[in-house]
Amino acid sequence: MDIAAISSLIQKEFPEAILGLRENTTPACLEIKTDTIHALGAWIRTEPKLYMDQLSCLSGLDNGPEAGTMEVVYTLYSIPHDVHLQLACVLSRDKPEISTVSDIWRTADWHEREAYDFFGIQFIGHPDLRRILLPEDWEGHPLRKDYAHQEKYHGITVKY
Repeated sequence: MDIAAISSLIQKEFPEAILGLRENTTPACLEIKTDTIHALGAWIRTEPKLYMDQLSCLSGLDNGPEAGTMEVVYTLYSIPHDVHLQLACVLSRDKPEISTVSDIWRTADWHEREAYDFFGIQFIGHPDLRRILLPEDWEGHPLRKDYAHQEKYHGITVKY
């Protein structure tokens, strides 16, 4: 199934959800409205024609202070149909929030915690949203493009 067929199926069920198509990605990516991710995710997980039963990756992305946006990109795979798909949601950088999908794909649990840890993206409804790789007392989110952190190593101040 190609991206046009997938897009058509989604538009029939969620006519307002798709904002655009990013053809320069592999797999092809549909940009969708942020407030539709949970309902759309639940539907494409169980829709027999799509059955996106595997969340391979969930990535945070900071487009920088100039753009004022961040993104969450979901890489999905249908094992029975051998079809790949990406969904992208653009978030406000000032208040990066999106619904959790950890109740739809269990692998999202740790992926969402990592995006929270490194980018500060809040996953509303997540059962245990806390840092996963950095210490709990770490200040800031180190993969944000404007992140400035300094520490002392052996008496030398290091900024990064």
